[in-house]
Amino acid sequence: MYSLVRFHPVMRNSIAIAVPLRLRPNISNTLPHHKFRPTCFHSHEGHTISCVPYSAPQTKPMALHFEILGRFNRARAAQLTLPHFVCQTPLFMPVGTQGTIKGLTNNELERIGCQIILGNTYHLALRPTSELLEEAGGLHNFMNWPRAMLTDSGGFQMVSLLHLADITEEGVTFQSPVDGKPMLLTPEESIQIQNRIGADIIMALDDVVKTTITGPRIEEAMYRTLRWIDRCIAAHKRPHDQNLFGIVQGGLDPELRDICVKGLVDRNLPGYAIGGLAGGEDKDSFWRVVAQCTAALPEDKPRYVMGVGYPLDIVVCSALGADMYDCVYPTRTARFGTALIPEGVLKLKHRAMADDTRPIDPTCPCMVCKNYTRAYIHCLVTKDAMGSQLLSYHNLYYMMRLSRNLHTSIVEGRFPKFVCDFLQTMFPKGDVPEWVCNAMEVAGIDISSCCAPFPSCQEKYSSDEIGTNDIHMELRLTHTSYRPTRNLEI
Repeated sequence: MYSLVRFHPVMRNSIAIAVPLRLRPNISNTLPHHKFRPTCFHSHEGHTISCVPYSAPQTKPMALHFEILGRFNRARAAQLTLPHFVCQTPLFMPVGTQGTIKGLTNNELERIGCQIILGNTYHLALRPTSELLEEAGGLHNFMNWPRAMLTDSGGFQMVSLLHLADITEEGVTFQSPVDGKPMLLTPEESIQIQNRIGADIIMALDDVVKTTITGPRIEEAMYRTLRWIDRCIAAHKRPHDQNLFGIVQGGLDPELRDICVKGLVDRNLPGYAIGGLAGGEDKDSFWRVVAQCTAALPEDKPRYVMGVGYPLDIVVCSALGADMYDCVYPTRTARFGTALIPEGVLKLKHRAMADDTRPIDPTCPCMVCKNYTRAYIHCLVTKDAMGSQLLSYHNLYYMMRLSRNLHTSIVEGRFPKFVCDFLQTMFPKGDVPEWVCNAMEVAGIDISSCCAPFPSCQEKYSSDEIGTNDIHMELRLTHTSYRPTRNLEI
């Protein structure tokens, strides 16, 4: 299905990024499963990592306008003008892998305030196929969606479908989950498919590695991501109405992240994403990578943290200067009978919900909370698909409302109070996770008023306690309370 695209020759008048000696291990014999190739396009035997050639940045038209409307230290609220819609940041993007948010219509998505939805290049190329989408005038016309859209490159499938994939310098060879046939997805092919799909924002193909992996594979992936971005830029035929974002890789290594940020910024892209996170790393490492990257990325370009969907994570990342987020979490957890509420999450399948006549969240003005009780939805989620549809609606409404509140609080100059109120509601005993406290300290936000003065024992909730309290504090199960760490510099 995918065409084979060979290496591009080395560009004349290229510029090289110097790499510290400690980052130059000879890994050509240590990665047989990935068929590692030289880091530049010369076919030197035994070549080791030394440079990443790239052409001087070319000025291309950008199909977006990013205007910062307000800020508090690192946090910023902005207006992101895209070809199909004018968005307010911070913003959350629901994931509609194959052009649909499961269980919700487009009218419902508009009603809850969804500004951008995310589609996946890999899945859309399989079904309905990019050729059909091009004939239909793009995915916007195909699904009758009037607002903005972002398509992922398909790189994440390297992680999620790694047992079916083989990564080389040419691209990613997938074994089709449909018929088992091999398919090659190259940077050029990924961009060509996304050009046919027609999303407002398209993502460069990157070499994605789980952050829990260590060693030379992380370094290999980062340098390959930089080489692939040039091939994506060269293949991009619609810069006047589609914005190509680059993705920062480098695992949990600060030096590799710095090299990748510099390489991408030198290419003067419309926007930048922070990739390779939310894959199992500890929260302390997570926020430090976000803080490092947001501090180094341009002020006048949008910053997108990929795969982040927990409300607490979004508040922290917004405080550190990020603008955009996406995740399947709100809709996936809805299909398991779980609702998002300010205190954490609510398990509607639990037996304690069977006779609870309150709304999911008394403070929520969404259609679900105004019309249905916990008991009614409890009956549905155990027997009827409508239950997951109602919970998906509520959960996405919660995420859109959170995004709006973040934006408004920054613009109106009350962001620190919003953060404290958010944390006090989620952690009424003051047991705010240590990583959150440290991140907020770096962000310049004083949250001492909502933190316990002394460390308390880790909270554990049994299933009976969950039923009694109606609330399962998923994000609090293994976190200790406030223990500030001084001299944090990111």
